[in-house]
Amino acid sequence: MNKEVIVIGASGHGKVIADIIQQSGDRVIGFLDDDRSLPETFIGLPVLDTTDFYEKYQDYFFIIAIGNMAIREKMTQKMQGVRWYTAIHPSAVVSDKAVSVGEGTAVMPNAVINAGATIGKHCIINSSAVVEHDNVIDDFAHISVGAKLGGTVRIGQRSWIGIGACVRNNIFICADCMIGAGAVVVKNIEEAGTYIGVPAKKRHSF
Repeated sequence: MNKEVIVIGASGHGKVIADIIQQSGDRVIGFLDDDRSLPETFIGLPVLDTTDFYEKYQDYFFIIAIGNMAIREKMTQKMQGVRWYTAIHPSAVVSDKAVSVGEGTAVMPNAVINAGATIGKHCIINSSAVVEHDNVIDDFAHISVGAKLGGTVRIGQRSWIGIGACVRNNIFICADCMIGAGAVVVKNIEEAGTYIGVPAKKRHSF
């Protein structure tokens, strides 16, 4: 039976999530968004309410379409007891060999998730990202457009791998890291922070 879904966040990311839901044959009921200045419709779909009133809609599934990892996590803490929708675009290549994708996660067009990978809850695997075999992506992480993770990589909670970044195989990246666009990670990262460059090094404030 087709699922009926409410998207949290009437934004650019929300457009992509709504498209994935519809491309998957499911139905978007509308959006919840805390910006009270928004019009009544967004991309032809209703903006129903703010998230304070999510309990009115508990007959439906929900997915959070907000890029910021910390906000996604806070929203899951706020919205207790709801059913979370997992959005996987039909063009994504997801192995059927021991792959696990957590609830609330979004897998965008042309992403690749290979055998043995474990994707946590409320993650974003963005367009054309590659998650190689036996990777572990912890909850709320974001693998950006075109990022590539070698085999047996571990990404900690709330970490963000930037557009086009590459992570060598057998690498651990701890929680709460931001890896800059185009960076190349060749050593384990065990301290939270922002890492940029080739090879990636921690950015220090001046």
